[in-house]
Amino acid sequence: MFFVFGSYSQTSSQKIPLSNLITEIESRFELKFTYADDTIEGVFIVPINQDWSLDQIIEFLEEETKLVFNKLANNFVAIYKRKASFFICGNLKDRTGSFLLEGATIQAKESSTISDREGNFRLKVSSPKETIIIGHLGYRTVYRLADSFKSNDCATIYMDPKTETLSEVLISNYITKGIGKTTDGSFQIDYDNFGILPGLIETDVLQTIQALPGIQSADETVSNLNIRGGTHDQNLILWDDIKLYQSGHFFGLISAINPLITKKATLIKNGTNPEFTDGVSGTIIMNTDNKVNDDFKMSIGTNMINADVFSDIPIGKKSSLQLTARKSIRDLVKTPTYSQYFDRISQDSEVEDQRELTSDIGFDFYDVNLRLNYDLSSNDKLRINFLGISNELVFTENAIINANLQSRQSSLVQNSIAGGVWYQRNWNNKLKTVLQAYETDYRLKSINANLQQEQRFLQENKVSETGIKLKGYYDIAKTVTLLGGYQFIETGVSNLNDVDVPLFIEKRERVIRTHSLFSQVYFRPIKKTSLNAGFRYNYNEKFNSHIIEPRLSFNQQLLKHFNLEVLAEFKHQNTTQIINFQNDFLGIEKRRWILANDEDIPVVKSQQVSTGITYNRKGWLINAEGYLKKVKGITARSQGFQNQYEFVRGIGDYMVKGLDFLLNKRFKDISAWMSYSFVDNQYIFDSFEEQEFPNNVRIRHAVTLGSSYAFNNVKLAAGLNWRSGLPTTRPLQENPVIDDGINYQNANSSRLDEYFRFDVSATYDFTISKGIKAQTGLSIWNLTNRENIINTFYEVDQQSVPREEIEFSLGITPNATFRMSF
Repeated sequence: MFFVFGSYSQTSSQKIPLSNLITEIESRFELKFTYADDTIEGVFIVPINQDWSLDQIIEFLEEETKLVFNKLANNFVAIYKRKASFFICGNLKDRTGSFLLEGATIQAKESSTISDREGNFRLKVSSPKETIIIGHLGYRTVYRLADSFKSNDCATIYMDPKTETLSEVLISNYITKGIGKTTDGSFQIDYDNFGILPGLIETDVLQTIQALPGIQSADETVSNLNIRGGTHDQNLILWDDIKLYQSGHFFGLISAINPLITKKATLIKNGTNPEFTDGVSGTIIMNTDNKVNDDFKMSIGTNMINADVFSDIPIGKKSSLQLTARKSIRDLVKTPTYSQYFDRISQDSEVEDQRELTSDIGFDFYDVNLRLNYDLSSNDKLRINFLGISNELVFTENAIINANLQSRQSSLVQNSIAGGVWYQRNWNNKLKTVLQAYETDYRLKSINANLQQEQRFLQENKVSETGIKLKGYYDIAKTVTLLGGYQFIETGVSNLNDVDVPLFIEKRERVIRTHSLFSQVYFRPIKKTSLNAGFRYNYNEKFNSHIIEPRLSFNQQLLKHFNLEVLAEFKHQNTTQIINFQNDFLGIEKRRWILANDEDIPVVKSQQVSTGITYNRKGWLINAEGYLKKVKGITARSQGFQNQYEFVRGIGDYMVKGLDFLLNKRFKDISAWMSYSFVDNQYIFDSFEEQEFPNNVRIRHAVTLGSSYAFNNVKLAAGLNWRSGLPTTRPLQENPVIDDGINYQNANSSRLDEYFRFDVSATYDFTISKGIKAQTGLSIWNLTNRENIINTFYEVDQQSVPREEIEFSLGITPNATFRMSF
């Protein structure tokens, strides 16, 4: 006679007294039940399965007897009768007593309700020990036990306003689950509640945001993101408020930030909060888990590129430590994915020239992350971060000289180390301050062994930056919050060129210090209106210059299902990337960071305004946004010209006019979308022969079609990307070579073939055993294996004929993952 656990289906009707069963359980598990005699008197139960654990037995007994079995300390289990349900009531008010809180959610274990216009509520509960959760937008959540409410008295409960101002989510599940658009125009990504995107099986932020309109990567890398026509160095990338100067592993093909540690991300294309500087094109903010966790968590996994591990370790009741590490698996196995990635980065480089002569090529990357969350008190929070990133490529260059094979080693190392301290203090219900300090260091170094010339060429690029920020939020009224703060940034950049034969050493070092004041008002007069208006004042010690930057974001609900959005900003940045020569740093990572000198390298400044309209009803989402952006002070060397302007130095601007459009239909388990972007992106260089011509990254038309499906533990996604070809410059058909140099047509007057890519992905979550969960996934990038051309340039061969060099995007690239979580 037994029961099948889970369904509790009875195979025999013979029952025994519960008291007899209790005696057997006490003997088997060496524990003691405590109860009043009348509690179990007259209660009969069928015999249980002898293989059940204690927890299974207690779960079964509670279900069959309707009694409560409560496990206590020292192997005691208390048994008591369930009390009849009863009602509690209360009245909710703002702490000041000035506002009655309508629309608060009051939730018990099995029931919930909402407060009325007068702030009153009445709720049915089943146990005096139930936890009652009271939540209201803009206020701290209240937790109270049911027995703290008096049976005949509806007590007044005061709620404290939140001192931090968060943008309200205007649109949830934007394209896929976990992506939302807020009232300030930014996009927020919640990876704890994320769906799936075509071609991706991991939560890579820099890959995810490319699914949004207005964001492209001209060469398919995450280290060359073009936000509304800008270059990658014009993006501000923050990891827990620490600025990063390195964003990619595999020299740009995957994100340098481990997806496991990123819980939330924010993308800002316009209307940036004035507390942020740099990033004249866009801002990408990545955040780790900010909560102190009580339970130990661990996750290990691998894909066809790398293996990783994540752990969250409680340290007492007030702190927890997050540790994450990731490393390439090239030393263990060479996968098809690795081969595709390596072929992609080695095109037109020193490595490609040597691959037929040697197999001695080693590549490795790793990253480590540390995060300490420490709640000093209920009003004081301390967070400490550390990040280490490294890419290393080493290969042996071979050449036959005087009938002898000679070899020398070349190498390329790219790494970053960063650390930060963040401290928040809640002074009272209205005032909160945050103090943050960070240090970030970036280094790119290459050694190029030239056997033919018996020469060693060393190049090095370093960035060291220290930042301190103090900010405070003050609630002037329920609908008005004021942000104010100060920021100091010291940035040092050095560049070294060292040749041994003939001896030549050139090293340049520059340092810029800036002091900034910023302020912004968050205004929510009514639920249908959101207004953020502020400014940033910047003082540059080096140039003794003053820059004032206004910022604005406005959102207004029109009718019932429409929203109007207006965004505007002025921004500037002191750092930029240039390319001296296309073969710098072995031709793999050609860009080096430099600082403005207010002469041939000016401070880059931008102005942008945009307006959009959104319709959201019954699963239909339509969003259209037009924008105008002008960026001043770019250098020709920062644009990577490979035509008649490759070695020309000049200062210019670019002007972008664009439209981003999205159509999204969301069903219960399916989301389907179509996005379209139009861009007119023009250079303006007054010192060039052609003063105005198309931008190198002008993608005039881009269309994305995609769909995702999520049901139970299965997620599927498929999508295609089409865009018009990038601009290129071809030689003239007549007289293509003059004086051993190529005679070009007008700059960027031709266009590459259109780009097309079809991607699919799938993941499946399942349980291995109690406490162990697993996920497996498969993705295929460029399923049709289309040869997409992403760049062409020309060189003069030995016959004085232009030879076209072509760079291709990734071919068909599979990836698979398996992960276990404890």
